[in-house]
Amino acid sequence: MSDSKKRIWSILRREVQELADAEPILASFLYAAVLNHKTFEESLSFHLSVKLASPMIHATTLRDVMYECHEQNTDLAACAVEDLKAVVDRDPACDRYSVPFLFFKGYQALQSYRIANHLWQQGRRALALQLQSSISEVFGVDIHPAARIGRGILMDHATGIVIGETAVVEDNVSMLHEVTLGGTGKEHGDRHPKVRRGVLIAAGAKIFGNIEIGESAKVAGGSVVLHPVPPYTTVAGVPAKPVGKTHGRPSVQMDQSIEDDRTP
Repeated sequence: MSDSKKRIWSILRREVQELADAEPILASFLYAAVLNHKTFEESLSFHLSVKLASPMIHATTLRDVMYECHEQNTDLAACAVEDLKAVVDRDPACDRYSVPFLFFKGYQALQSYRIANHLWQQGRRALALQLQSSISEVFGVDIHPAARIGRGILMDHATGIVIGETAVVEDNVSMLHEVTLGGTGKEHGDRHPKVRRGVLIAAGAKIFGNIEIGESAKVAGGSVVLHPVPPYTTVAGVPAKPVGKTHGRPSVQMDQSIEDDRTP
């Protein structure tokens, strides 16, 4: 276990024990989800499998599949830890690792997608698609298992997020609810957006087509983006147009205001 994962797992267990002591009515849930497990991977696999179990796949079977994926690919847990840090660092409503782990569907949907993506890459595509369907039904988040998503990702609130098959989301990106990374119609092949590092995509933004959203760009809420966005640029509107420049990492700053600094 990496030092970072070991530290987060230790903090997570301590926080959950405090929750169990403070709220006895949740104690059985908290012990089942976290405190009865020896590792971060075991706990995460159990917690997600209970949420995503269905008449098609029993929770115990799904837990075993998820844990097997973690054994085959240690990067899954590493990404889950970085995503957990991202939520705590960027979401002012969250100051404990246990909160997104236990309760935030954006975090849970993202970790479930990571399992589906691993299964897709292993050629188990029917199971990956079934898991995608369950994630959509349970969490209201629809991510194709072939999409490529980096680490340090925040999906805040997350309801209605849709990410298409050939989309790419690089590291340290933040997006809010009702974001779409979609195609432009019925074209085949590489047809979805490529979102580079440090980008902030605000609530309700729609980005269509095989276009690039440059590093540390900002897409304002409710925008419809049909053309590439240069790095360090803010775009807004329908259709979206450049309205200013960004500074630093918008995904970390989480500042959704728009400062129009275009020359009159």
